[in-house]
Amino acid sequence: MSDQDITAADLERLAEWDTPTICNGMEALDPRWRTTGFSTKQFFCPRPELKPMVGYARTAMIRAVTPPEGTPEEVRATRARYYEHVAEAPGPTITVIQDLDPAPGFGAFWGEVNTAIHKGLGCLGVITNGSIRDLDACAPGFQLLAGQVGPSHAWVHVTAIGTPVNVHGMAVRPGDIIHADHHGACVIPPEAVKKLPDMIDLLTRREAVILSAARADDFDVEKLKAAMGESAEIH
Repeated sequence: MSDQDITAADLERLAEWDTPTICNGMEALDPRWRTTGFSTKQFFCPRPELKPMVGYARTAMIRAVTPPEGTPEEVRATRARYYEHVAEAPGPTITVIQDLDPAPGFGAFWGEVNTAIHKGLGCLGVITNGSIRDLDACAPGFQLLAGQVGPSHAWVHVTAIGTPVNVHGMAVRPGDIIHADHHGACVIPPEAVKKLPDMIDLLTRREAVILSAARADDFDVEKLKAAMGESAEIH
C-alpha cells in the first residue's frame, strides 16, 4: 500500500488506541516488529493526558554545545528551510529531532516559541532525545516526548533537515508514519495502517476472555487454563 492510499481518517482511527496496543497489533501482523521500529528508552512526557498522536515524520538534527557555522543570515536561512520541511504535505506531521551533542539536551530547541510555530504549521508534537523548556507556556495540545527538561537553549541550531534519524532507539525516515503517546513511539509501515484495526479488535476479544476470568472472584489456575484455551480459539 502506498501513502496515497492512506487517508486522514485512517490515521485518526489509529489514534483511538494507545501506543502499546498499536505495538501489539504490529507484532501480531509481522513478528519482525517485535524487535524494531519502536522507542526503547523512556521519554519525559509532561502531558500524559493528551490523546495519542499519529502523523507523518518530519526529521532534523540539532546541536547546542557549540555555535552554528555560517553567517547569521545563513543560520536563519537554514532554520527557514527546516520550517518549510515541517510544513510540507501530507499532514498532520510529527517532528522527530535527534540531538547530536555528546550529552544530548545541553540546549533546548523546544519551548514557548517553537511549539507555537510548529502547532501553527500543522505539527501535532515532537519526539526528541534533546531537551524541552517553558513547560507552562508551551502551545496547548502540543505533545512533547523528550530526553529531559533544561532551562537554556544554549547555541541550539539545526544541522541537518529531512535526514534519517534515530531517537531513543527508534529509527525514523522523513515521511514515516509515527504513533506516539506518553508510553513512547513507534513507526507504522504503510501496509499495516488499514490492517491494524481488525488485528487490534481480534487481540482485544482474545484478551477480554482472560481478563474476565482473572477479575472473577473464583479465579484460579484451572480457570486461567480454560480461559487461555478459549482465547486461542477466537479468530
